[in-house]
Formats: sequence, structure tokens, C-alpha cells
Amino acid sequence: MNTTVPTSVYAQRRARMAAQLGANGIALIPTAPERPRNRDSDFLYRHDSYFYYLTGFTEPNAWLVVTGDGTSTLFCQPKDLEREIWDGYRLGPEAAVGALNVDAALPVNELDEKLPQLLENRDTVWFPFAIHQGLEGRVAGWLNRVRARVRYGALCPEQQSDLCAILDEMRLVKDAHEQDIMRRAAAISARAHVRTMQACARMLRAGQDVREYHLDAELMHEFRMGGSQYPAYSSIVAAGANACVLHYRADVAPVRAGELVLIDAGCELDGYASDITRTFPADGKFTGPQRTLYDIVLASQEAAAAATKPGARFTDPHEAAVKVLTQGMLDVGLLDRNKVGTLEDAIEKRAYFPFYMHRTGHWLGMDVHDCGSYVEPGEVGTVSERKDPLSGEIIKNRPSRVLQPGMVLTIEPGIYVRPGEGVPEQFHHIGIRIEDDAIVTPQGCELITRGVPVKADEIEALMRG
Repeated sequence: MNTTVPTSVYAQRRARMAAQLGANGIALIPTAPERPRNRDSDFLYRHDSYFYYLTGFTEPNAWLVVTGDGTSTLFCQPKDLEREIWDGYRLGPEAAVGALNVDAALPVNELDEKLPQLLENRDTVWFPFAIHQGLEGRVAGWLNRVRARVRYGALCPEQQSDLCAILDEMRLVKDAHEQDIMRRAAAISARAHVRTMQACARMLRAGQDVREYHLDAELMHEFRMGGSQYPAYSSIVAAGANACVLHYRADVAPVRAGELVLIDAGCELDGYASDITRTFPADGKFTGPQRTLYDIVLASQEAAAAATKPGARFTDPHEAAVKVLTQGMLDVGLLDRNKVGTLEDAIEKRAYFPFYMHRTGHWLGMDVHDCGSYVEPGEVGTVSERKDPLSGEIIKNRPSRVLQPGMVLTIEPGIYVRPGEGVPEQFHHIGIRIEDDAIVTPQGCELITRGVPVKADEIEALMRG
């Protein structure tokens, strides 16, 4: 249970959600199930984000039911002193009402008995679609039990609606409590990156064998020492050419002097993710070609950050980054002007794509790729079509989301150079990404992950220390 946020905050969120259910609506939100890893062992448990957003409750095997009038009922594991010896403390229904600020709490083993009663005479049942395997079937079973009572005057909900549509919009704009947690998570992750950079250079100077997993261990140490519960995602620690694999995982590859290391890693703190990428020279000194490409990526990130502000579209930072990256590729010969034409031509043709193949950011919050539409809700019906110059596919364009204060997104441009025809050899196997987390503010954006240096000179100075 999260004790850093007042229970009134969760109650207010439930009330906001309830106001959108309709007076006779009802919402069902389960938490995540426990998942077996192998014989007699489960994966480390992590709650469902929607459930946690509304309760702050981290125990497994729990459900939240909220009705349109704002009444909240929690179903949770009953107290069981024998099981608690093996599995740990349970809050229990009796204590849950006061501890979680809900109206009622019942043992979860009564769920199948009570849900048909709660659903009876409602007109709409809301639950998260396509999130929990088997949930649709359970809801259908409860509704069938309601239908079995129609001869006794019971009415069965006629509509089923996706609760994600409501909660995604609510979660997209972070309140002050959420922003505070995310700043603290960002600070822990920044310290982890600093520690790892310095450890890498120190170990190489001492003549030690350095592997990707050694650096992964440094990250995890700092995450846990800072109070983080676990990594927000599987850490990417990519040495040398491995940095050109976008979703590479920390493995056994050696880390060598003269090569770059790309680390994409962030911790989760009290349910909220951080997400940082830094690329640094393993021995603390950029080579000429490495520095050339690094400075291009950093300039593109600075342009993207400047474009991240209220009233801008979500796509504006990406377009700003692409313009700088493409110009840089033309300047250093990654792109041949005689083949791709002007900067505008190269962008129109997506000539940069072999070296920059992903978007510049995503929403960040409870999930590292957080929920929330990337299309402006009031403009969904405005559609235009274009033909993708690379695939030939017809793509439907809708107006991108308008940024507003409290939204949190990543800004993460990169350049990845694999050997190929016409690709200058001095850039082969160089992969660079720079990523920071940005809170949109009334004035622009706040980069909350800059506790780890980003300028090349500052990285070199840090690694000499």
C-alpha cells in the first residue's frame, strides 16, 4: 500500500471516474493476477496500474467495484494467519475500509456471489477491455445470473463499455502527487546512470574484465539503494555494435575501451516509471566520429525539448528532432545529397529512416509506455490520407494530441549506423540514443532526469572522476 499519497487522492479519483459512469452505471476493476515463473515459484508480483491508480493497494487477488453514485466496494483477501506466515501480511476487509478510504470491503471469495447482486438493475457495466485475460467471460457469467432473475423483476445491464476510455484520459494528466513521485524516481535513476558510467571507466582503467551484466548490476544496486521497488522495464545495456539493436537486453558481451555503451534503464518507484537513456564512451573519452554523431543527437534532443510546450502537438518534438537529425546526416555523409536531394526532400522521402527508425517519445507514467490517446479527442473525425514513401502503405492521419501542463512524455532521439553500401566506415556500429523524461509545464517543459549529465564534455569529466 502506498503511504506517500493521502487516501483522499484515490477517493477523489474514484469520484471523478464515478461521475462519468452514468447514474446507473457500475465499474469493475481487477488487479493483476499472480503469475507462475516455474515450479513452486511466481514472478515478482506487480499490481495492475488502473486498479492501483484508484486504490493505492498493492496486494494481489483484489477487485474494486464503483457505482455511478460514487460508492466504492473493495474485494480483497481475507485475513488468514496461517497463510500470512508463508505469504506475508494481508490487510483484510475489516481494516481496508479505514486504511483505503472505501465505503465497504468484502472477502474476495464472496466475489461470485456478490457481483450479480451488484450488477442487478444497472444499465451499463464498465470494465477494462482487452487487459485481463478471461475477464469478459467472467462478466458474461455474472450477467447470465442476473438474466436468470428477470422473471423476478431484475433488470440486466444492456451495455458494456470500456473503462479504459475514461481512465486513460484521467491518467494522462499527472497531478501534483504523481509528479512528485516521478521526480523522485527520475532522481534515483539518474544516480544509477552516473554510478554505472563511473564504474565502467574505473573498471577499465584497472584492467578488469567488464561485461554488460556488470553494468546492469550497478544499475540495480542504485535502484534498490534509492528505495525503488524494481526496474520499470528490462534494462538495455548495449556495448559496441549491440547499441544498434533497439530492444537489446543486458547480456554477456564485453565492454571495450574505444567503444560506446548505450544504457536505457529506469526504476519504478511507488508505481511510477522513469525512463533514461545515455550513451557514453566505455573508457570515458569519445572518439572523433563518436563525438560527431553524439553532438547531432544531442542537438536534435534540444530542439525536441524546445518544441515540448503547452499548445504544441505531440508530434512537434518528433518533427523538430527529425529535422536536426536529417540535416546532420546530410552534413556528415550518412545521407548522399546527390541521391536524397535537399533537407526537405530527405524528410519527405523518410531517407533518414535507416539510421533513425523510431519515434521521439511516448507517454510516461505508471506504465513506461503509459496509456493515453495520441490523437486529439475533439479532432478524431478529421482524417487525411498519405502514402508512406517507404512501404507504399496508405496511412490515415488524424490531428495529434495537443500538449497541456501535467502530461509527461519522453524525448529520445537517436542515430544507429549499421554497415551498408555508401555508409562511411568511421561511423559503422555506432548506436546513440539520448532520452530524458519531460513534464509539460505552463511555460514549456521540465526535464526531470537531468541529474545525469548529457553534454559530451560533462560525461567525459564525470567519468574521469
